[in-house]
Amino acid sequence: MSTKNNNWEYAASIEGTGHIQLKEKYGLYINGAWVEPQSKAYFSSINPHNEEHLADVAHANDKDIDRAVKAAEKAHREVWSKTTPAERGKYIFRIARLMQEQAKELAVIESLDSGKPIREARDIDIPLACNHFFYYAGWADKLDYAFPNQKKESIGVAGQIIPWNFPLLMAAWKIAPALATGNTVVLKPAETTSLTALKLAEIIDAAGLPPGVVNIVTGFGDTGAAIVAHPMVSKVAFTGSTAVGKLIQKTIAGTDKKATLELGGKSANIIFDDAPLDQAVEGIINGIFFNQGHVCCAGSRLFVQENIADKVIRKLKHRMQSLQIGNPLDKNTDIGAINSADQLEIINKYIEIGRKEGSEFFQVDCALPNKGYYCPPTLFINVAQSSVLAQEEIFGPVLTIQTFRTVDEVIQKANNSPYGLAAGVWTDKGSKIFNLTSKLKAGVVWANTYNKFDPASPFGGYKESGFGREGGLHGLGAYLK
Repeated sequence: MSTKNNNWEYAASIEGTGHIQLKEKYGLYINGAWVEPQSKAYFSSINPHNEEHLADVAHANDKDIDRAVKAAEKAHREVWSKTTPAERGKYIFRIARLMQEQAKELAVIESLDSGKPIREARDIDIPLACNHFFYYAGWADKLDYAFPNQKKESIGVAGQIIPWNFPLLMAAWKIAPALATGNTVVLKPAETTSLTALKLAEIIDAAGLPPGVVNIVTGFGDTGAAIVAHPMVSKVAFTGSTAVGKLIQKTIAGTDKKATLELGGKSANIIFDDAPLDQAVEGIINGIFFNQGHVCCAGSRLFVQENIADKVIRKLKHRMQSLQIGNPLDKNTDIGAINSADQLEIINKYIEIGRKEGSEFFQVDCALPNKGYYCPPTLFINVAQSSVLAQEEIFGPVLTIQTFRTVDEVIQKANNSPYGLAAGVWTDKGSKIFNLTSKLKAGVVWANTYNKFDPASPFGGYKESGFGREGGLHGLGAYLK
């Protein structure tokens, strides 16, 4: 570490990639075997940091999906539904242990494929993914205690579609409760971040899970649509955009398919004048800049009590200047690469809209890498409630700031959104916390913290943020009938 012109410059600390084992080409994992796609089509997985090719990934078509679903249905009917709960738990536990053993490799692949900082992948994503498997392994033989005096049964084949912001965590989030409750799975990861899901398929294979119990198929929107529409899929679990969630609802309308949808968000982060301000500023940073803002529950709308607004904004700007932006594999990096060129274009369009609307604009002045997809942390101050920036999900490192005077005013402003996924409240008063948690229309409300997750805690939204809950005891119920 050195100092030049009183600015700290961190020596690069790049995570090694020598231990990474990536295939040049990945097929589909169907019925316990790696198979070529019927379409013979492959697409490229790109490193968003330097735009380099990582691997070729299979593009599954309708025939591939039919094959995967039929394998899952047969495995459910003949094997998995008849496997004792304790035995199912052992399999899930084994998957968790194997993931732990390969945690370093998984973290690096996640960072390479998604653009997220290695620190986040290593310290948050991968451990939390392992913990979800451990947690539901424990529940597998306790369903009678979870649902006393109820005769619960597995649903059958679960079609699961996950997003690109937390690839392995979302896979664990969905696969673990499905297996614990006796269901089989056809999972489709996002096309830009398929690699850790494919590594998970290798782990599942090594764990000795019976063929067909978990099938992992890769592709684009048409692949996901084929899963949703397949008549043998009894349950759809989707995490992604509200627009796609609405299409899924239309597809399954009139069928007996069950669904859980975890969709978009425009979450409020509320700072009262009695809050510990330095702690709150760190909470703001974590709320919006964690994973480059690629978080469905990101605290993208900041509400600051009027009498402390200037102080909070000044502290926030100062703290933003210390954020390190750059190579996701550098352990010093706080903000990595935007996941794709398309997403960067969307973020930049919103930034341009905000500048044209005339809101006060602040962006960290920093050098960005010459290649790759990068966006500096951005603030829009004194944003109107009606602004596009305050109403629509940007899914990037862009924060809108509004002020308020009273509790009733901020509740009204926070709830004035089509979304209702999460919220944060920062105050020294417990009574104020309980008051807001009962009145904010949000599935999760954090108090004096933000973006904290636990396998035992249910997660999900209201309004256009979806329905159903994942995680905890509630996450089991979503896979039982």
